[in-house]
Amino acid sequence: MANLSLKKNEMPVQKADVRNKNFNEVALGYTEEQAVAEAERCLSCKNKPCITGCPVAINIPAFIEKVRERNFEGAYEILIKSSSLPAVCGRVCPQENQCEAKCVRGIKGEPVAIGRLERFVADYHMAHSKNQPEKSKSNGHKVAVIGSGPSGLTCAGELAKMGYDVTIFEALHLAGGVLVYGIPEFRLPKEIVRKEIENLKSLGVNVLTNMVIGKVLSIDELLNEEGFDAVYIGTGAGLPRFMEIPGENLNGVYSANEFLTRTNLMKAYIENSDTPIKKSKNVAVVGGGNVAMDAARCAKRLGAENVYIIYRRSLEEMPARKEEVEHAGEEGIIFKILTNPTEILNDGTGFVGGIKCTEMELGEPDISGRRRPIEKKNSEFTLEVDCVIMSIGTSPNPLIRNTTKGLDTNEKGCIITSDRRGITSREGVFAGGDAVTGAATVILAMGAGKDAALAIDDYIKNK
Repeated sequence: MANLSLKKNEMPVQKADVRNKNFNEVALGYTEEQAVAEAERCLSCKNKPCITGCPVAINIPAFIEKVRERNFEGAYEILIKSSSLPAVCGRVCPQENQCEAKCVRGIKGEPVAIGRLERFVADYHMAHSKNQPEKSKSNGHKVAVIGSGPSGLTCAGELAKMGYDVTIFEALHLAGGVLVYGIPEFRLPKEIVRKEIENLKSLGVNVLTNMVIGKVLSIDELLNEEGFDAVYIGTGAGLPRFMEIPGENLNGVYSANEFLTRTNLMKAYIENSDTPIKKSKNVAVVGGGNVAMDAARCAKRLGAENVYIIYRRSLEEMPARKEEVEHAGEEGIIFKILTNPTEILNDGTGFVGGIKCTEMELGEPDISGRRRPIEKKNSEFTLEVDCVIMSIGTSPNPLIRNTTKGLDTNEKGCIITSDRRGITSREGVFAGGDAVTGAATVILAMGAGKDAALAIDDYIKNK
């Protein structure tokens, strides 16, 4: 019998005044009873509109039906056919703008909590199943995947299922890409990422760390000397951007990438860490995306008394997920909206001593469709801060494009592909995820990796 409640079953979470002092996961996950009750809200629509909103085309009604039947392993088997990282996607995928946005239940109430159910099913499998994925029979062909973020991991997993001998080359000392260096522990526990990668290794995927392609080996060498039939570039967009305002070179100014890498990958929140972060009293985070929310919430947990989000548009235009904005507000993050930094001040010793800002107002929409922020006259003021974190976007690292002949890129440094399948201007080289689109979401990167795997299979079969 269908559950006709107009509201989702609430996800249990840590209390805000407790969680903003620790790095444990904020959301605690559904119980079996909560998951089944939420699954019963699904109407099992004949035309399945939710699937059209999923970048990796999960058969959402089918896996939810299995949850309703309490066949949680059956639900997992459906998930894993389409998604290589269900435990990750259930936590960080913006379902509200994708599958849940298409849910019929959302017309008169809240949509089915598809993401929460995906997380429940993946977590249940990890906790109860001892079965490892079976390795496919080898087809005798080798593919190199550069980067072990969500796009690279997905492409590698799909190719391994087809029988390819896949090797992932990761520049850092730990596999996972943005999943380990960018997304905080309280949103995505690193043990979850480790287990997902172990599943891929069980499929036969070989993961090599500390391998900087463009330095240790070039793409030409992978194709011409190492025996790989094709290469997939999934290196992401990790090169930070800055505002180019006075004071950005002061001590105490971080890019969000550096700040989050020190915090998440290098465990700077642990006492006597090898990569400490300056303990700050007042922190300003410039930007309004998910990365800005992550940086601000990390700064709060690291002991800052006041953490400000400085964003030049209004709360309505803020690109971060609604849930992340709400969690940040609950944890005491202070939002300085319609505010734009103009200068970072020197305290006289080379460290940050404050940040000058001006108030903004919204004018006509710009090319993005959002109303353009316009500076208010005579509205300048100063915030007393001793740390500034810049979170205004990233672009791809130029190393790959500078060391690979015949690889076309655009003015932003993104690799140009002929279509969504990731075919580049260089024969045998494919690309996807943030390296092609610029900074985007985990699930879109996964979708690109999945599409590219099919294209690589076609290319090698027809070669």
